Amino acid sequence: MPENQRAAGTPDRWDVGGLDVDACLHRIGLAGIDCAVPSPELLRVLHRAQVTTFSHENIDVVLGRTVTVDVPSVQDKLVRRYRGGNCLELNLLFAALLQRLGFTVTRLAGRVRMGSDVPRPRTHVMLQADVDGRPWLADVGFGGPGLLDPLLFADGAAAVQDGWAYGLRQMEDGQWVLHADRDAEGTFDLYSFTREPQHPVDYVVANHYITTHPRSPFTGRLIVQRSLPEQRLLLRGTTLVRTSPGGEERAEKVSAAEVPRLLADDFAIELEDADADALCALLSRDG
Repeated sequence: MPENQRAAGTPDRWDVGGLDVDACLHRIGLAGIDCAVPSPELLRVLHRAQVTTFSHENIDVVLGRTVTVDVPSVQDKLVRRYRGGNCLELNLLFAALLQRLGFTVTRLAGRVRMGSDVPRPRTHVMLQADVDGRPWLADVGFGGPGLLDPLLFADGAAAVQDGWAYGLRQMEDGQWVLHADRDAEGTFDLYSFTREPQHPVDYVVANHYITTHPRSPFTGRLIVQRSLPEQRLLLRGTTLVRTSPGGEERAEKVSAAEVPRLLADDFAIELEDADADALCALLSRDG
């Protein structure tokens, strides 16, 4: 049974029932939008608004705090406290919003490639959203090089989204691969995955790895990413990198004291004063 068509009395295992839909829509700049009927166009509008509003960030991790991946916790952090999150937080919130608006959603998981075919842990999450009898790949949590819009779930599907080119292919072993197309470098694999539906506990395990394991790229230093149509932003420690659709990069060094303002102005992240002070102290110490 599709998860947005549960029978009365069936447990809400993803906690979507408590989602404040109006607050979510307001947070992503879509207050008052007509969401009465699910459609591919509505999916596209929601996806782009979500991915360009929220930044992918690991601030809680570098401050030594526990990250919890359930809808009430994610909603409090992203919607009420104007923060970003990791891929699980970002896509869990989006999945809940889609379900509440009548879309059929399947939560998936895969392995980040970033141009390599060396197997990595299955820690990235993405979604399959079905509407009008067609499946779409939706992913609002990959960070810098990720999708702006959903991509039709079909072998060979391709799209150029504001100058950023993507393709989807199915491998002989049944795995799917999302790749970016770069003029100078050719095809660049972003991640691979299967269409096996995941359970909440699968995401708890993935979240534990990416937020606590010493080999996770998100436990060593501050990483904040934001996807915008005209540029992709990456703050790694105190180095800010801006990338254009053509692949041109501009890097600049910022001071630790500048980071809270930068997070607010460029990444739409609002830190409480105590968190801003703690982050500045950490960045100053690490250089």
